[in-house]
Amino acid sequence: MDGNISFYDNPDDYMARKPVACILHILCTRGNMSLVFRDIRYNIAPRDYVILPNSSLATCFTVSADFAAVIMSLNERFVSLMAIRSNYGIIGHLSLLQNPVMRLSEHDYNICLGDMTRLRERLADETHLFREELIGNLLTAHILDLYNIHARERTPELVPERTATLLRRFVEMLYGGDYVAHRDLDYYASRLCVTPHYLSEVCRKVCGRPATYWIDRFTASGIARMLARKDVSLTDVAEHFNFSSLSYFSRYVQRHLGVSPSTFRRDRA
Repeated sequence: MDGNISFYDNPDDYMARKPVACILHILCTRGNMSLVFRDIRYNIAPRDYVILPNSSLATCFTVSADFAAVIMSLNERFVSLMAIRSNYGIIGHLSLLQNPVMRLSEHDYNICLGDMTRLRERLADETHLFREELIGNLLTAHILDLYNIHARERTPELVPERTATLLRRFVEMLYGGDYVAHRDLDYYASRLCVTPHYLSEVCRKVCGRPATYWIDRFTASGIARMLARKDVSLTDVAEHFNFSSLSYFSRYVQRHLGVSPSTFRRDRA
């Protein structure tokens, strides 16, 4: 259990340890915070609940002098092994990749604060004879509360197990870095043993976006991170992401990041 769940009082404590492969939960209780996730800046206020599915992509944390929050880091593998009996997780995951911030009502805020406070208190009790099972069940209850809060905002359809598994495998390929060399929908469909049309329609039906949106989203974020490295030439970035020419790379960046590669790099200086 130790190492799978960690709590912090402020982002500096988290950044000092920077756990690998973790999901970061932040419940703002007072003050304000700002962060950049997938190259978008988010401003966080009291009663905002932030979930960063891939916390390594979160940067530029800034907080107000009166900022206070409950910050919880969860090991990705640990969460994936919990086997919560709901396919809503993949819907929520894709939604959080578009916007990681949930603005809670006072009622939902109190529920989440109670869940996290109880988890932290019981995690500190190392004398409990069934500590691992206790913490696992408390965390499951909290995740189901989050599913409930998120699902109420979108009136979700039930997702069949086959669909959830397909989407989960697709997202795992993207997190695994397949987008670096492959932006062609046919590649992902072939690996997943479905037609390109079927993969795209499943993505669109479940989360409102076609499969190509997610491929381009991961690719653009990866390019942005590499462009931020001044020691890597634009040509090297283009070659790394398997673009056939620098001009094609430039058009792609212009379309998905809104500016040319050189302008993006200059503005990040």
